[in-house]
Amino acid sequence: MIRSRIAPTPSGYLHIGNALNFVLTYALVRRSGGSLRLRIDDIDAPRARPGYVDDIFQTLEWLGMTWDEGPHTPAEHYLSFSQSLRAARYQHLIDQLNNTGRTYACTCSRQVLNTCSCRSKHLPFDTKDAAIRIATPHEPIIVQDEKLGSQAVSLQEHMPDFVIRRRDGIAAYQVASLADDIDYGINLIVRGQDLLPSTAAQLYLASLIHADDFSRARFYHHTLLLDSDGGKLSKSEGSRSLRAMRLEGDGPERVFSQISAALQLRPDCHSLADILELFAG
Repeated sequence: MIRSRIAPTPSGYLHIGNALNFVLTYALVRRSGGSLRLRIDDIDAPRARPGYVDDIFQTLEWLGMTWDEGPHTPAEHYLSFSQSLRAARYQHLIDQLNNTGRTYACTCSRQVLNTCSCRSKHLPFDTKDAAIRIATPHEPIIVQDEKLGSQAVSLQEHMPDFVIRRRDGIAAYQVASLADDIDYGINLIVRGQDLLPSTAAQLYLASLIHADDFSRARFYHHTLLLDSDGGKLSKSEGSRSLRAMRLEGDGPERVFSQISAALQLRPDCHSLADILELFAG
């Protein structure tokens, strides 16, 4: 059975690019009779504000989406599903990676990372103010993608020696996302094409700890919706939020129309039901 997830980050109000990912994932799961999970990626606690968590639930309700697993209210999220509750699990995965001999403690800033010599210093993992990095391979990671086909991704180019544990001791996104997908049995992962390097990074980590189920997962990297200047929509850049549309009294019809155009569906799709009907056919 297909098991997938939508995984919004509560670091800002959601925009139409987020909605595209949610709707596409929803349609692919419902077409197959699979199970959909809501996972809120709040591992970056300083940026995860309650108002942004509330916005996730309000947006999904506005879009008419339902899900089968995960929290159904903000209170339930904080009580039982927040990633902050899974710190021990993430540390266990980090320990597994440390045991492979491919990680190292690093005290370098991003500015001097290109001249970093921490790989050879063999600093203790508990060194004060040290992050833990993974030594990335020179050979590319192959991602088998259902939309793009086989993709060779160079981590050396896109994510050289990326962080798996931050300086503050908190697991990095790549570790938390991988651990959650493994534990929840996720076997279909739908992402924007900009996250192809993240998929390669997680496949690499999975190979090191022999997480074969994740390595066999299906991946679908979709086209991105762009702003009027041709740039990627971003919460940090102030892209117009779905919340603003709701507050102005708009319904989601325009959102579904833009999504259907981006997915090259019929131009007259104005509801979630319209899109599901096309995917069902």
